[in-house]
Amino acid sequence: MITSEYDGCGKCLVGVRRLSRKSDSTNSPEKQLNQVLSAVEAVGGHVIAWADDWEVSGATDPVTRPKLGPWLRDEMGPYDGIAGSAVDRIGRNQRDVLNTAYLVHESGRLLITHGHDGPWNLDDPADEMRLSMESFGAQMELRAIQKRNRDETKRARAAGQPKQKNRYGYRFVRLIPTGNVDHVELDPVASLILRDVAERILADETGTITVHTEAARLNRAGVLSPSDHRAVMYGRKPKGTLWNAKALKRMLVSEASLGYLMHDERPVIGPDGHAVRIADPLWDRATRDALIRKTAPKQTTKRAPKGVRLLSGLAFCGACGQRLYMVARTGQNPSYGCTARTRGVPSSAKCKPAPTMSVPLLDKEVTDWFLAEYGSHQVVRKEFDPGTGYAARIAEIEADRTRLRGDRQAGLYESEADTEWYRTEYARMTREIEELEQLPERPAGMRWVPLGRTIEDDWNAAPDDAARRETLTEFDVRVTLHPRGAKHRVRRTGIHPEQRAADHRAVQERAELSALAALEDDEEAA
Repeated sequence: MITSEYDGCGKCLVGVRRLSRKSDSTNSPEKQLNQVLSAVEAVGGHVIAWADDWEVSGATDPVTRPKLGPWLRDEMGPYDGIAGSAVDRIGRNQRDVLNTAYLVHESGRLLITHGHDGPWNLDDPADEMRLSMESFGAQMELRAIQKRNRDETKRARAAGQPKQKNRYGYRFVRLIPTGNVDHVELDPVASLILRDVAERILADETGTITVHTEAARLNRAGVLSPSDHRAVMYGRKPKGTLWNAKALKRMLVSEASLGYLMHDERPVIGPDGHAVRIADPLWDRATRDALIRKTAPKQTTKRAPKGVRLLSGLAFCGACGQRLYMVARTGQNPSYGCTARTRGVPSSAKCKPAPTMSVPLLDKEVTDWFLAEYGSHQVVRKEFDPGTGYAARIAEIEADRTRLRGDRQAGLYESEADTEWYRTEYARMTREIEELEQLPERPAGMRWVPLGRTIEDDWNAAPDDAARRETLTEFDVRVTLHPRGAKHRVRRTGIHPEQRAADHRAVQERAELSALAALEDDEEAA
């Protein structure tokens, strides 16, 4: 990029470029570059920096734009003015453009745009009126663009076609690179990531795998965030944004995961009274319901550990019972140590000397014990079985029927033709429910599936200590560290594999019995 140093000549300018979409050929970056350089050269100035706001709408206030905003707020150092390729590159809102122009003018700086002779002079009524008219024209163009977009969104929604951005887990398929979306399909990469997260959360019995720990795990593993994944998919550079728990939970529980066309976070209803499905679902409704329950806020005093150490949240002091924390040591490996007394915990007032042990040493001792005790046992994975899904489908149709009945009570379907359509659709939904109720139902629940691997195999293949810690948590491993001089410095406990298997069978049997009981109650009520 063509720039030079600030030299105090009075015409050290910041080049301003903006695009709502960087693929926009009519206002390409190269075209704007040449126009800005031409305008700067015409006034005898030079460019000291560029404020390039790509993928930024013209409706955004220039003062809040990522690149231009800091210059306008005097956060980037000295400069003598800004130069743009046109008034609409400064902004498409008349008020924002005029506010920016007066902000620049009142600070004694220059405002220059290509096609205008010299700097804009807001003390000249003619120049002021011309700037006002050009910014008004830019705003009218923005309003026309927004109306076209709204009309196209309404048309696409009525036609059951996708609009706006694709949901994470899905991708748009175009028959030609710049053509309209032909159909929507599961993204082979993003869908696997979401399904893996869902399976891990549903299979967890310890309460230590949550949307927060999963977001942290994805960030540690370097998995592209949804916005970066979309950027790479469309040939743009990723910005390094991170996963966050709130967005991840929204993806897991949204009805968009069922493949529905969405508007305002609600499924679009088609002419038949059902939600419009535009792609295969990531999972079925029973799985979504289970995810909603699993990710719902819970009253608990125990937090899922987010640390990357093997024994984070699993190691405790043998003197006072408090959790061990990391203790830094100059020139040495960090240690697990009890800091409760120095933190002022009343119950730890007599915890002296506080036990400490270097991280590599304690990790190795626990690893050797765990693999000797559990390593040869087979790995089983807890998987969510949605069952036949008939009950979920019945609930879905009943929701559609309830919505249809509510519309009727609100005054819709009053004409003769609408009334006939309402009666036909309502009767069809009722028949479909009755047919599904006659089918044998296998309730949803968790199933234990052997994977043909040993625990030691998974331990050695784990990507980091945080993943190994999940294995320790599954076996309810607890490490107690005593001070030096104790007969047994390290005490390790965990649930026996046979007891764990028995507990799994008992949990599964209880779940199946409760599900069958619920079905019997529903049949009696019917």
